[in-house]
Amino acid sequence: MNAAQVSTAQPFHFVILGGGTAGWMAALLFADKWLKPAAANQRAVTITLQEAPDIGIIGVGEGSTPSLKRFFHKLGIADSEWMPACQATYKTNIRFVNWSPTAQAMGLGADYSHPFISQPDLHSETAFYSNCFKRRLGLAVETAPEKFLLNAYLAADKLAPLPSANFPFRIEYGYHFDSALLGQFLKQKALALGVRYQAMTVTQVNQLPDGRIGSLTGETADGGAKVTQAISADFFVDCTGFRSSLLQQTLQVPFESFASNLFNDAAVVLPSDAFAIPPLETRATALSNGWAWQIPLQHRTGNGYVYSSAFISKDGAELELRQHLGLLDTEVSARHLQMKVGQVSRCWEKNCLALGLSQGFIEPLEATALHLVQSSIEQFIDAFADFSHDGQAEFNRQVHQRFEAVRDYIVAHYKLSSRSDSHYWRANQQNMQLSESLRQILDVWFRQGDLANELSRQQIDSHFGATSWHCLLAGYGVFPPLRQPQPAGVSDAFAELQLAAFFKGCSLNFQPQHLLWRG
Repeated sequence: MNAAQVSTAQPFHFVILGGGTAGWMAALLFADKWLKPAAANQRAVTITLQEAPDIGIIGVGEGSTPSLKRFFHKLGIADSEWMPACQATYKTNIRFVNWSPTAQAMGLGADYSHPFISQPDLHSETAFYSNCFKRRLGLAVETAPEKFLLNAYLAADKLAPLPSANFPFRIEYGYHFDSALLGQFLKQKALALGVRYQAMTVTQVNQLPDGRIGSLTGETADGGAKVTQAISADFFVDCTGFRSSLLQQTLQVPFESFASNLFNDAAVVLPSDAFAIPPLETRATALSNGWAWQIPLQHRTGNGYVYSSAFISKDGAELELRQHLGLLDTEVSARHLQMKVGQVSRCWEKNCLALGLSQGFIEPLEATALHLVQSSIEQFIDAFADFSHDGQAEFNRQVHQRFEAVRDYIVAHYKLSSRSDSHYWRANQQNMQLSESLRQILDVWFRQGDLANELSRQQIDSHFGATSWHCLLAGYGVFPPLRQPQPAGVSDAFAELQLAAFFKGCSLNFQPQHLLWRG
C-alpha cells in the first residue's frame, strides 16, 4: 500500500494495542509527529491506544541509557517535571561487580565501570585507547575505565550530571525510574496531545483478504455490562508484550531465539528500602548462575536476579537473591518472571509494527530495552513519514542489525568472564555460538588491532562504540601477562595528561544529587 493508494478523504488511523512504556512512548512520538498543527497538505491522523484493563506491565526495565534524555528533550518535558512524578534518579554509570576474577588477580579490582560518554571525554578517550593498546603489548599502564571518563567521577561522588552555567560542555546521562509510574506519566501526556484511549480486551483480530489487519474485535465495559465492538485502523502497533498478539500470532512473523548464546531466561524481583543518599549508578553483580541488578530510586531500591532456569531452579534463584541482599528474614514477597530472549525476523510486517517485548528482548544487562524501543519508533516515523511502505525493507534490516549488535555486546560479557565457580559460567566460556561480527571484534583485540576501525568497518558503532568495548575488555582485564622485565621509559597517558586532576576540577561544577530534592 503506497501513499498514492491511500485515500486522503478520511484521517489515517493508527491503533496501538497495549500500553506500558513502549505503547505510550509510541503514542507520544506519533502524536508529536502527526497530531501537532500541520501544514495544509499534511494528512490528518488519529491515534488510539487500546489496552486490556486487567493486564499489568512487567515493570522490570527501570534503567535507561542517555537516549531517554533525548526523548524528554524532544517533547519539551523537563527533568524537574517527570522525575519527581516517577520517583526517578540520575544514572551516569553501570558498575559490574565480580564478573572477572582474572582482573582481580591482576590487581585491577573486583569491579569496573561503564560510564556514559560525555563531551569532556573527548579530552581523554584517545588516552584510554592508547593505554589499552600498550597494556595489550604487556606494558604496565593505567587502564581502569573509571579513571578516563567524567561520569565515573560524578558517580563516585554522587554528583548530579547537571553542570553549573559556567561549564559549557554537554553531559550525557540516563535515569532510574519506577516503570509503572513512568507509564502513567506518559499516558497523561499522550492524552493531553490528543491521543485517544480505550480500555478493551481484544478477543479477535480480523484480517483483510490481502493479509493485512483490518480491525480488532473486543469487549469493553459499559456500566456493569460487557459490550462487544470492533475498531478498524489503517495501521496497527503491537505492544502486547511477549504474546505479540498481532505480529507473531496473527501475521505469523517468525521469532529468532538468542537462547544458543544468551542462556538467561528468567528473573526474580525483590524490592528493598531506598538509600538515604541514592547512588548514580546501576550495580550488576555476578552470582552463581547469572547476575543481580540494583537500581536506586527515590522511594525504594529495585533488585532482581537474572538467571538461566537450565542451571538453577526458581526457588534456588530466589534464595540466592535473598542471601545476596541480606533479606532472608523479610516477609516481602518476590515476583518471578520468564523471559523470551531474541527478536522477530521482521518487526514491520504489512500494516503492523511490533515494539517492545513484542518486537524482541535482550536481557537487561546494559539497560538497552527502552533505547531499542525509542530508536525503532523514531526510525519508523522517518520511514513512514508520507504513509508509504517504500522504506519497509531497509527499516527492518537496520533494526534487525541493531538488535544483533546489542546482543553481541551482551554475549561478550558472558563469553569473556573468567568465573569458573559453576557449571553455568563454564558453559558460557565454552560456548562457541558466536556471530561472525563478534568473532572479528575479539580477533582484532587479541591481535592488537584497531578496535575503533573494526567497529566502523562493520558499521556497528552507533550504539556500543569503541569506548564501550574498551570499558568491557579493559574492565575484564582481557590482557596478556605483563612483560618481565618492564622496559624503561614507558609513557602512561593517564599520568601525563593529569586526568585525575582534570576530572576532579570538572567535578567542582556539579552538586550532589540528593540536594536537588530538598526544600
